[in-house]
Amino acid sequence: MNMHYRAPGISPSGAQVGVPARADATLPTTGGRVMRWCLWFAATFALAAPLTLNVRGSAAAPPPLAHAAIPVPVAPVVQQTVPVYLEYIGTTTAYRQVTLEAQVTGYFMKPAVPDGADVKEGQLLYEVDPSTYHAALDQAAAQAQRDAAALEYAKANRHRNLLMSKTGDTSIDAFQLATSTQYQDQAALAADQAAIEMAKINLDHTVIRAPFAGRLSYRLVDQGALINPGTPINTLAELNPIYATFNPPDADLPEIEAAQAKSPIPVEVLTGEDKPRLYRGQLTFLDNTVGPTTGTITMRGTIANPDRTLMPGQFVRVRLHIADRPGTLLVPQAAVGSSQLGKYLYVVGKGNAIEQRFVTLGSVYGEMVAVASGVNEGQLVVTGNLLKIAPGAVVAPVASPQHATSPPSGK
Repeated sequence: MNMHYRAPGISPSGAQVGVPARADATLPTTGGRVMRWCLWFAATFALAAPLTLNVRGSAAAPPPLAHAAIPVPVAPVVQQTVPVYLEYIGTTTAYRQVTLEAQVTGYFMKPAVPDGADVKEGQLLYEVDPSTYHAALDQAAAQAQRDAAALEYAKANRHRNLLMSKTGDTSIDAFQLATSTQYQDQAALAADQAAIEMAKINLDHTVIRAPFAGRLSYRLVDQGALINPGTPINTLAELNPIYATFNPPDADLPEIEAAQAKSPIPVEVLTGEDKPRLYRGQLTFLDNTVGPTTGTITMRGTIANPDRTLMPGQFVRVRLHIADRPGTLLVPQAAVGSSQLGKYLYVVGKGNAIEQRFVTLGSVYGEMVAVASGVNEGQLVVTGNLLKIAPGAVVAPVASPQHATSPPSGK
């Protein structure tokens, strides 16, 4: 039997080489030949795989990406002269308010204006049926004419008796009687004139006009109702100007009086919370007594209300501008954060790193708020993205034009 020897390895036939092999170990079939080739490729791939992994693993890994700076809007801390206010809660009252009442008896006619209308001084509002008062005026005038004719005769009769008494043709008593009759007729005519005036007044009272410019409430009397003197018909309130009444504590009284001694104290009235509306006026009244139970004093400002948008009975914030304070630090209200430790600002520090500064705040001036301590003039404070940053974070400051500063007006 012939024997063969081959170098160590794997032959295409799939048998080990370098060792004796039996002659009957040959796989003559085509299927066996395919199997042997598959085993050969698998062994080759197994040997090459570690080399491939080593080559790939030897490549240098890319460096980790650095965190980009967070862009944030900023605004500078500014120093300005600001007004000093004393602020209170007050209520508004009408400058003048009257109840419109009937002064004569009669049937109420159709109103000349609707309920709630803004009216001018002297404008016709309501009317009572005037027919009986026209008749009364005519009757008084007729009586006056009759008494005037009687007076003319009395004057002529007295003159005749005067002449006849001088010649002895009549007695002194007849002359005196003629004189008395003349005086009585004069008095009767004067009474007639008074009756005419009263009839005119009653006729005028059938018409109700606005005593001043203002706004009506709702009517209490309907058309066709019989009304009498004293029957209330409506109320009229003057709204421009309007009063703001408030009650400062007596501890503020010396400061207010000292400011008023220098010049009239400006008063500002604000309504609403989100977008408060501002009205201006002056302090015009200080009461002469401090409430013994409340320790407050009643004061009142006269406020311009040209649009009549401020109504009596509203609760308002009243601010007295008593002085001006120079050198006050201001920051946008949007820059103020809040935590359990208090109010704070995020300040852009060295290297654009964020620093947290706890601050003491003062009065609010529009979009700005005064800062008593914690920051200095010129420092940049973050006005947005406050929830995305923290102390130590590096930021990219961006100017915030909507928070450009201007002298505070107290709005």
